[in-house]
Amino acid sequence: MSKFDSIFEKAIDNHGLITSAEARVLGVSNNELVQYARRGSLLRVGQGVYRLARYVPSEADPYALAVALVGPGAYLYGESVIALLGLAPTTPGMMLVASPRRVRRNLPHYVRIVSVSDGLPTRTYDGVPCQLVDDAIRAEGGRMLTDRLIEAATEARARGLITRRRYDRLIDDLGGDAREDT
Repeated sequence: MSKFDSIFEKAIDNHGLITSAEARVLGVSNNELVQYARRGSLLRVGQGVYRLARYVPSEADPYALAVALVGPGAYLYGESVIALLGLAPTTPGMMLVASPRRVRRNLPHYVRIVSVSDGLPTRTYDGVPCQLVDDAIRAEGGRMLTDRLIEAATEARARGLITRRRYDRLIDDLGGDAREDT
């Protein structure tokens, strides 16, 4: 298998994205990545982040790109998780990305970093590392309307993204009264 085949296999499962750190693990140097970009096989989309030139985009791609641009350990946060999963109407002007590390990279204007402690639980939704759904909804308390947050929680529960116990706790935290019947 060629080096580019290794890059392709890694990137195709990650929204067409590969970071220079991931490429290094595959035995591909930064110089080789630059050469692939010059040949048109890869597109440089940010500092240390490349996308396959021939890749069919999906709706989750902008979220995956924002997380990749922030770097290792990053994940989608708050309203951006709600938007990715389509749990409630949102108008995210920013992509909220959590990082346990200090980020010194130049990022696009639409990416906002949220500093978090290391080791918080995350989950992958649509191939994008994310804050747990109930934690994401809870994090938006005070910023989004409570009715929208309850709507998001109810939709998440209906789709099996959160357990009944976590749903009940979340509704209590939001101060709502949208208990599930059983």
